[in-house]
Amino acid sequence: MSSLPSDTAPTPVMAQPLLQIVEVEDLNWQAVRKAANPASIRSNMRATVERMEALLDKVDGPGMLFDNDRTDPADKVIQVSDLDTGNPLWIIGDLHGDLLALEAALAAMRDPTLPSDGAQTRIVFLGDLFDDEGFGLEVLLRVFELIVDAPDRVCLIAGNHDEALSYDGVRFASSVTPSDFADFLNANLAHEWIERAGKMAVRLFARAPRALFFPDGLLVAHGGFPLADLHARLAETRDWNDPQCLSDFVWTRAHPKARKKLPNRFSRGSQFGYEDFAAFCSLSASLARPVTHMVRGHDHVEERYAAYPAYRAHPVLTTVALSRRLSRESFGPYERVPTMAQFVEGTLPRVYRLHIPADMIREVYPELAPGGPDSETIQEPH
Repeated sequence: MSSLPSDTAPTPVMAQPLLQIVEVEDLNWQAVRKAANPASIRSNMRATVERMEALLDKVDGPGMLFDNDRTDPADKVIQVSDLDTGNPLWIIGDLHGDLLALEAALAAMRDPTLPSDGAQTRIVFLGDLFDDEGFGLEVLLRVFELIVDAPDRVCLIAGNHDEALSYDGVRFASSVTPSDFADFLNANLAHEWIERAGKMAVRLFARAPRALFFPDGLLVAHGGFPLADLHARLAETRDWNDPQCLSDFVWTRAHPKARKKLPNRFSRGSQFGYEDFAAFCSLSASLARPVTHMVRGHDHVEERYAAYPAYRAHPVLTTVALSRRLSRESFGPYERVPTMAQFVEGTLPRVYRLHIPADMIREVYPELAPGGPDSETIQEPH
């Protein structure tokens, strides 16, 4: 592995260094491929789901990472009072069923060449675990496994695809497109443990945080922050859990160059610009939740990470863990370099680029020829 500065890094007013990039090239890729085994993960599905159900049924809650910082059990915008910087904190963006990228990220965290010093690894998932084909069920089950093995070391933030999944007691539905994971669950309602896994997902994301405010000024969310038309009300009520605020944390998108963007309340597709983020940083400081920089997912940038130069005053990092071009992405190479990030106090997180061999990506996610079958993956895609 080698560490390189990024040419696209912002030069923020906080005198932050250039964005740190680590190229991860020498993992045991065959071990990663072996771990990315859908059949093996499904073979443990019953035990995994039962353990997850028991955890969520605990009277005092599941005790996940940062739960102790909630003002009450329903608080979804968590102000973290004290962040232990002695143990590594990893951040994994959108997976959309990318089991291979998830296993590569987990392997990199365990790699002895990384500066972990045997410390207790903690993980924040930025949401969007499923949809866009791939292995949504298996990714969900793997995240369940990580949670039940060490709930106090895993935080799961809801993405728009996760939040959109619902269950009415009979069938699953989703309010977002693509929604192939809900279709997969409905096609397998006769399978008790697949149905129960889906119901667990709905329960888990219903209580999942929408944003984290770290003591060093880092905002962590799937999408963004409450937009300008909510600021006056937020300043008056200080209700961070207002439904529109929660929605903006999940759904808003970053425009890489715009100064300002008008909020769009006719849909959830609003964008923000760098002055919009600066205005929110000013508001949050006045409400005793200082924000100076942000890490997010949501936007499937081609390089799988981006730190926008226009946001130099208040830097923003986008990171997603996608090793393939999704079917709704029109441009760029098929094989991608998924990324994850590591918390660094007082600056943007350090980015790790996971160079999975191209032939391995194509083995797990064969690229379809034009006019080919609907499936994009092998081994029961969904």
